[in-house]
Amino acid sequence: MGKGISVITAKRAGFCFGVKRAVDMAFAAAEANRNVYTLGPIIHNPQVIGRLKEKGVRPITSINNRSIKTLLIRTHGIPRDISEQLASKRYAVIDTTCPFVKKAQQYAKLLRERGYQVVIIGDAGHPEVQGLMSYAGADALVLSRDMVMQGSAAWPALKPKVGVVVQTTQPVAVLKTFVHDAVDLVKELKVFNTICNSTALRLKETQDMAKKVDVMIVVGGRNSANTTQLAAFCRSMSVPTHHIETADEIRSAWFEGVTSVGITAGASTPDWIIAGAGQRVREIAKSRRGGEHEHATERRNQRT
Repeated sequence: MGKGISVITAKRAGFCFGVKRAVDMAFAAAEANRNVYTLGPIIHNPQVIGRLKEKGVRPITSINNRSIKTLLIRTHGIPRDISEQLASKRYAVIDTTCPFVKKAQQYAKLLRERGYQVVIIGDAGHPEVQGLMSYAGADALVLSRDMVMQGSAAWPALKPKVGVVVQTTQPVAVLKTFVHDAVDLVKELKVFNTICNSTALRLKETQDMAKKVDVMIVVGGRNSANTTQLAAFCRSMSVPTHHIETADEIRSAWFEGVTSVGITAGASTPDWIIAGAGQRVREIAKSRRGGEHEHATERRNQRT
C-alpha cells in the first residue's frame, strides 16, 4: 500500500426511496406519539432499528398488543388478512409500505382476479413475498432465484395461463430467464416487472465498480436480502468481497497489496454507516503508509 489506496463509494449506495420514506415516517411518529410500534422490523438494518428503539419505536410480532397507540406497517408490507384485521383496531395505523411493494400487491391481486396462476419470483421466507402470496391466490407459486436459474426442470408444473410478479429487489436477469423458459411451457404469459429500478441501477453500478477495484466492501444488515445479493453478485465476479454491518468489522489484513477498494451498500443501509466504512478504510491506508515510511527511514539510518 506504499503508493496509497483509492476508496470509491457507489453513488447509489444506501437508502432507496421506499426505505428513506419509511424511516423518516418512523422518526416523525416517534416525535409525535408515545407507545409507537412496528409490525416486525421496519427495515432490515439492526443499527437503524437500534436508533428507533432509542426514540421509543419498538418492533412487535402481534397486532393485538394492548400497549399500542400507534402501529407502523413495515416497508416490506403485510399479508392481506392482517391488513383487514387492522381496520377494526382503535389505535392509529401508519402505513410505511414501499409504494413499489404496494404496486406489486395490486398486480398480484389483479392477476388472480383475471384467472391467472400467479408466479412470484423471490425468496419465499421474505416478508415482502409472504405479503404478495396473500394477494396471489391458493394456486400461486414462489420460485426462488436459484430455482429460476436452474431451468424449468426444477419448477413445479405451471398452468396454461400464468401471470408473473417479482420481489422488488430481485435482479432483472432472473426475470428475463424465467420469461425465456416459461414461454415454452404455457399458453398465455402476462408479466408485470415489479423490480424497483433502483435495484437494477445499484447492481449495474456495483458491477462497473467491481471490475475496477481490488476489493469490494458491501455494507448492510446480514438479514437484508438485497445487501446479501450485492455481496453474492460481487463474489460471482471473482472479486474479494467482504459483507459487513459496521466499520468495526473491517480488518487491515484485507488490504495487503491492495491499491483500490470499492464500497457499496444495500437499500436499507444509512449514510452514516457507509461513511464510517469509508473512513475506516482510509484510516487503515494512512496507518500503513505511516508504518512503511518509518521502516524506510529506519533502513536509511542503518545504512548510514
